Amino acid sequence: MTAAPIPLPPTQLLAWTALTRLAAAPLPHLRDLPPETAAARRWEGAGLRLDASRQRLTPAVEAALLALAAESDVDGQRAAMFRGDAINRSENRPVLHVALRTDASGGPWDAAITRAVLAERERMLAFADALRAGAVRGHDGQGITDVVNLGIGGSDLGPRMVVEALAARVGVQPRVHFVSNPDAWALWSVLRDLDPARTLFIVASKTFTTPETLANAASARAWLRAGGVPEAGLAAHEVAITASPAAAAAHGHRADRTFLFWDWVGGRYSLWSALGLPIAIALGSAAFEALLAGARAMDHHFLETPAERNLPLRLALHGVWNRNFLGMPTLMLAPYAVRLARFTPFVQQLDMESNGKHSHADGSPVGVDTGPVVWGGVGIDGQHAYFQLLHQGRHAVPVEFIGVQTDDCPMPGAADHQAMVTLNLRAQARALAEGRTVEEAEALLRRGGMVPEEARACAWQRHFPGNTPSHQLWLPALDPASLGALIALYEHKVFVQAAVWRINAYDQWGVELGKAMAREMQGGA
Repeated sequence: MTAAPIPLPPTQLLAWTALTRLAAAPLPHLRDLPPETAAARRWEGAGLRLDASRQRLTPAVEAALLALAAESDVDGQRAAMFRGDAINRSENRPVLHVALRTDASGGPWDAAITRAVLAERERMLAFADALRAGAVRGHDGQGITDVVNLGIGGSDLGPRMVVEALAARVGVQPRVHFVSNPDAWALWSVLRDLDPARTLFIVASKTFTTPETLANAASARAWLRAGGVPEAGLAAHEVAITASPAAAAAHGHRADRTFLFWDWVGGRYSLWSALGLPIAIALGSAAFEALLAGARAMDHHFLETPAERNLPLRLALHGVWNRNFLGMPTLMLAPYAVRLARFTPFVQQLDMESNGKHSHADGSPVGVDTGPVVWGGVGIDGQHAYFQLLHQGRHAVPVEFIGVQTDDCPMPGAADHQAMVTLNLRAQARALAEGRTVEEAEALLRRGGMVPEEARACAWQRHFPGNTPSHQLWLPALDPASLGALIALYEHKVFVQAAVWRINAYDQWGVELGKAMAREMQGGA
């Protein structure tokens, strides 16, 4: 397989020059955008709705952004990824997480990949369903009540986020727990309430060399032994997930309890693989298949929808505009659904580990700013914490609001709670965009009874500049299909931005540096 052709550096593209010129000219304030402009910036795909009506765009900017995508050969780079070309140039690997959610119809990649993916998925889901049905038992024949996933980074963030987001669908048993940090309290706080005879550990590591995961796995084995599990019975309480089965076997894991994925699967893109076993155990195979189907629908949307209405493409291009031309180095994610609390840290890794690069794919230095600093959290909580800085601080911070149109909470009065949450999302997007002028603030204070002199003095404190760009992303419901589509949307957004910046989004050498130094220091170097 060959790598896709490398386009010119972004600053040498005509569209980049045009966008630089457009950014230097006065742009209309967001409060002044005509209604027809807002209506034209709402698009749908794979069941999701993107409202970009509060982005600082003009028709000329939008046209130049689409031209930038064309000149950057996003279409060609996308086709190369889906074909299975070695677009991860530094490791000479394809990038085929899209193949992990394939169905029997396959895709443009090699048919052998489809067969391998489907076979391993069937094996993994059969194990998950057997465990849920009570057919998988511990060393002494007792049923498994608790499953502890030991992984870090992509082996933890994605599966944990999905399980918590879809918690309403989780059964009573087996309970699924996650431990990533090697701080002893992280592991002990989970294990202290569990029964070793009825606990199963999933050891998830691509290479089976991840020191944090191996440290937790060794302590988990010691806990099993101390709890009465004999050495010969340890294998009944362990599962391995890896791209290095020989390394897993060297650590004592049985082949029939080792589930596989491939070196062309990046950790932060891996929840669709066997690393999604905790999801399948918690939610069942049908829900896992629905998660895949939602992501697959977004894949088709990304491949087939014209650029003007393509959700990942538009989301990515607006991010490039804000990052490179409007000078906004951060991006805040604000999910207005408590169950999506872990979506922000998931996207942090997805985006910052992928696009936090300072060299082009060919090794030459990047001359533009790449990936933003991604931060944020649950929306209404943030309103009572850091939103103050968004409204009146000196930093310009674009926001991506994520909302859920319908909620299935069974609590009486839940619909009223959902209405409050939705109202606050829409109000914050409007407030950040429109702000409040000094004159409006003074008039408001005077209507409240403040004398004119005091009103004028206090008006600046009640003044909000506004003009903060935001997206609103709406899920019809927080179900497996919609969540799958949302995750795939952000995966493809990251891909598009990497294609524009001409960087490799699929290696992560910065992750390795600190680990290498820790090994040197441990050895006394």
